[in-house]
Amino acid sequence: MNLARKYSAALALGAAMVLPFGGSVSAQELPAETTSQNINVYGNLPASLDGLAEGPEIDGFISARTGSEITVTEANGATTSVAVGEITDIRARGGFLGLGRTELSTASLLNGIPVTVETVRWEDGLLASRIRFSADDLETAEMIRTGTEQRFALNEEAIEENAAAAEALRGRVANIDQYNVTGVTNVYFDTGRHNISPVAQRELCDFATQASATDGAQLLVVGYTDSVGNQDYNQVLSERRASGVVNYLQQQCGWAPWRMMTPTGMAEADPAADNTTEAGRAQNRRVSVNILVSKALDEGMGG
Repeated sequence: MNLARKYSAALALGAAMVLPFGGSVSAQELPAETTSQNINVYGNLPASLDGLAEGPEIDGFISARTGSEITVTEANGATTSVAVGEITDIRARGGFLGLGRTELSTASLLNGIPVTVETVRWEDGLLASRIRFSADDLETAEMIRTGTEQRFALNEEAIEENAAAAEALRGRVANIDQYNVTGVTNVYFDTGRHNISPVAQRELCDFATQASATDGAQLLVVGYTDSVGNQDYNQVLSERRASGVVNYLQQQCGWAPWRMMTPTGMAEADPAADNTTEAGRAQNRRVSVNILVSKALDEGMGG
């Protein structure tokens, strides 16, 4: 894992702390650029699926919900609108060993949930015949919606606390002249996800070992998303990504908490690449881990 070049004193916090792709940690291969498409739904829902032609199976996450219609965004950025109703079989996978099946209503179709949607063709659009998703993903989406998410709640008090924490972080490194940025690595994520791949886990620990060899080094972790989805969900997702990386560095890589600056999530701010392309969005779904060393400490060590 290579160290990135140092940045100049004029860098602002958001962009300054994210050096472009030096020593990257990849949780996924960056896919080729794909043009998004939209399929619209028209007409009233039928009472039965009998006689309706089979439509495509769609894997992605729910990025919008309007009345009896959901929008599913796939990994390549393509969006598909699908009608849902009482005729749709909606179930969550969960329970012991993941074998349980819980039948649910359309009210459970919350923004951000990764889903597999089986469809039939209805008039000029698509109707969902079956929708499947993980019970764990449903629980996470419900916690985000209701403000009970354990680490980054969306209620007003938590938002204020998160804003205060971000402001405190800016206060600590507001004057970038006080620090040398001696290294950076990026962890990349799949759409709507915050889990860290095994390869990225190993490389994070290698990076932490490299950083620990520098006296006085601190780590600054900043999470980001692409522009898909609403701002509230992306804010929480970026924070979950940052928190997950911090937890892994401290719990699995042995990085001391007192050498970790307060992490923050920046949602879709400060994109590293063009959000209008899939390749660009893949580069923006990231967590940046930065090695910072006080210039005063550097000067003192230099005698």
